[in-house]
Amino acid sequence: MAYFPTFCVPGSWNPFIIFCSRSSRRRRRLHSLGLAAMPEKRPFERLPADVSPINYSLCLKPDLLDFTFEGKLEAAAQVRQATNQIVMNCADIDIITASYAPEGDEEIHATGFNYQNEDEKVTLSFPSTLQTGTGTLKIDFVGELNDKMKGFYRSKYTTPSGEVRYAAVTQFEATDARRAFPCWDEPAIKATFDISLVVPKDRVALSNMNVIDRKPYPDDENLVEVKFARTPVMSTYLVAFVVGEYDFVETRSKDGVCVRVYTPVGKAEQGKFALEVAAKTLPFYKDYFNVPYPLPKIDLIAIADFAAGAMENWGLVTYRYRETALLIDPKNSCSSSRQWVALVVGHELAHQWFGNLVTMEWWTHLWLNEGFASWIEYLCVDHCFPEYDIWTQFVSADYTRAQELDALDNSHPIEVSVGHPSEVDEIFDAISYSKGASVIRMLHDYIGDKDFKKGMNMYLTKFQQKNAATEDLWESLENASGKPIAAVMNTWTKQMGFPLIYVEAEQIEDDRLLRLSQKKFCASGPYVGEDCPQWMVPITISTSEDPNQAKLKILMDKPEMNVVLKNVKSDQWVKLNLGTVGFYRTQYSSAMLESLLPGIRDLSLPPVDRLGLQNDLFSLARAGIISTVEVLKVMEAFVNEPNYTVWSDLSCNLGILSTLLSHTDFYEEIQEFVKDVFSPIGERLGWDPKPGEGHLDALLRGLVLGKLGKAGHKATLEEARRRFKDHVEGKQILSADLRSPVYLTVLKHGDGTTLDIMLKLHKQADMQEEKNRIERVLGATLLPDLIQKVLTFALSEEVRPQDTVSVIGGVAGGSKHGRKAAWKFIKDNWEELYNRYQGGFLISRLIKLSVEGFAVDKMAGEVKAFFESHPAPSAERTIQQCCENILLNAAWLKRDAESIHQYLLQRKASPPTV
Repeated sequence: MAYFPTFCVPGSWNPFIIFCSRSSRRRRRLHSLGLAAMPEKRPFERLPADVSPINYSLCLKPDLLDFTFEGKLEAAAQVRQATNQIVMNCADIDIITASYAPEGDEEIHATGFNYQNEDEKVTLSFPSTLQTGTGTLKIDFVGELNDKMKGFYRSKYTTPSGEVRYAAVTQFEATDARRAFPCWDEPAIKATFDISLVVPKDRVALSNMNVIDRKPYPDDENLVEVKFARTPVMSTYLVAFVVGEYDFVETRSKDGVCVRVYTPVGKAEQGKFALEVAAKTLPFYKDYFNVPYPLPKIDLIAIADFAAGAMENWGLVTYRYRETALLIDPKNSCSSSRQWVALVVGHELAHQWFGNLVTMEWWTHLWLNEGFASWIEYLCVDHCFPEYDIWTQFVSADYTRAQELDALDNSHPIEVSVGHPSEVDEIFDAISYSKGASVIRMLHDYIGDKDFKKGMNMYLTKFQQKNAATEDLWESLENASGKPIAAVMNTWTKQMGFPLIYVEAEQIEDDRLLRLSQKKFCASGPYVGEDCPQWMVPITISTSEDPNQAKLKILMDKPEMNVVLKNVKSDQWVKLNLGTVGFYRTQYSSAMLESLLPGIRDLSLPPVDRLGLQNDLFSLARAGIISTVEVLKVMEAFVNEPNYTVWSDLSCNLGILSTLLSHTDFYEEIQEFVKDVFSPIGERLGWDPKPGEGHLDALLRGLVLGKLGKAGHKATLEEARRRFKDHVEGKQILSADLRSPVYLTVLKHGDGTTLDIMLKLHKQADMQEEKNRIERVLGATLLPDLIQKVLTFALSEEVRPQDTVSVIGGVAGGSKHGRKAAWKFIKDNWEELYNRYQGGFLISRLIKLSVEGFAVDKMAGEVKAFFESHPAPSAERTIQQCCENILLNAAWLKRDAESIHQYLLQRKASPPTV
């Protein structure tokens, strides 16, 4: 499943985590607020193993007007141990009748249905003992097509003629198949499925497999019964069905698999890019894994109301229509949207092997599914679109984001023991996805591509149509490579956090001696506890002689280590972590750092290493290990920087600093610094594309103009207003890549009329991407009454339920006043918001975006107190992390605000020459 990582994108709020402080003092503060540990887990038992399914024969009849459905289940089951009851998962379903017929014997009717609602189970009681052997379990039931975006639910759409209608769609991961039919809803309890849907004859009906029969329904001439082929053995969370009105585009992969992309009616053209990506991706994975795709077809479909980014249901992948996770308008979609579609398609199709063919044994191993898919999606996109420079973007989008979260006391290990279903949603986070992907990227580099592919094939072949645990993958990779994979990787998956590697150098004749030491990196400053965790760290070392090649590779398996680099002259620089692949931060001695800085200015350091160096320094400053002023000085060395992703990371870090300094009276000074840093690249790029420019140039132009416009750069603001006026009047329509920065700029420095025009553009927009673009920037407005208007708009009928989070998050990230207003709005409307999003990760995202920008100690207490009286169980860990971040922000501000202010004043008095 692809969830929506809160990337730092031009024209959006800045959602990145803000943290830092002095360690021991800050930890005392955490304990005083009760924030240092997660609450105890709820008791939970998995389903008994005495009865299990072999095959589900399932027929569902949804009513798209009354929002109900009827179901008939005939499950071939195996009684492994004699019993007089069958325990299954069941939620929000009413069972009408149930019976069990042992093979060759009489039917036994259940005499009682005992619902355990809190555990989402039902116990069917029988008057006599069910003996061991096979039989058929029959259940008739009814349920609701809910509006919670989970289980079997309704999704609102508008026809081309303007009529509002509803589709019936599914989202079962992690534990919501039980809302569509009674089942053994655990990933290790696999079975085959024969699915039939009774639907209006003018609707499209889809499921995991291809249609094998479509015939009139005898009781109603307006309905048809659509029967699908039997699935392979699979887990319940991967079952899917969709009923609605759709167009599609179609092709065949070079391996002969039928690939279709389903779109809203009239938008088939917008499915062609995803179709092209999917048709390239399936053969890539087949060749990489050396295992064929096992189904005859793959459908990709855009769903209007959808909480996740996408869901990898086997053979029927569902995507979020609103977030342009699937649809691309050739004329009106921006470059970042194309890239996003390519990544999400790559992610979900990877799951068809890694997750669907071989499935995790229990949710504890979720990271294996999501971390792997989050890594290999980049490998796939790099294959399909090498011009995207996607691996550099991985470092900014995933690697650094995971490190920010994992430096907190309230992080968690990659592998989390999961019990009760309410705990599962909490680990759909940046640790499972982004840290998981980052450590797999490190592992791939450590093993080498050839042995990695060999081990993957061994794993998939051995466990196909079965379940596996993390240790099973390590065993396969160890057998393929001969390296101590389990020993190395257990230090990364079973303990939270990651190391800070401190390095200093000494020249000894023609050699360089490096002294390395590792300690846990903490957002709160130097690690001060006893028994410091240790990692087995694959370390690469490069020099200025050949910046793109490792001069030495070592495995650091102890707290301290000395390394000698042969034949390194005294004037050559030495750098750790070539390509920013190892999941650690590096702190250089002053002399080593000084020697690396010219490599930033003259670009002799590779882009991903320039990015990593700057990001490490910024994180060290946030943690109070070095001064923030030192980092600002380093940032000025990026004046000649041409790389989009390096600028993107700089932009995010300056955004974090701007948010922090919005709590001071010298916020405008940091905006002057932003303008000084970004003006030269802005002048070089200009507003209009030049001949020979490509994908990354378009992304960079949007980023830089958005940054300058938001900071109030006079020339940028004037040009943005001119182009916006021409756009609104229809004289010159803005290109898709310029819309976000222009919209952001005019709103940030506009008035009520500007906001009214933006809301009108939103209402008129036919494209979801355009609506989304506008929703993300509305919070930039600064006037209190306009901020309130935007918040009211967020809960209006104009905004889809899942999009409300983006609007409120945009307000919270837009300004200091917006942050306060958004938090009050959430408190005032908590009941409605919680009812919408409870039990899903949208509630966590809403909380995170809304409160983590605060930088006053007492706000941590206020947030904690509110959620103690308004519990949100699936967001408990997020709430802990947000409170910790608020305290860290406050400590950072107290520690560095005055020195930052003095530095900015000195710059103003004597501007640097560039």
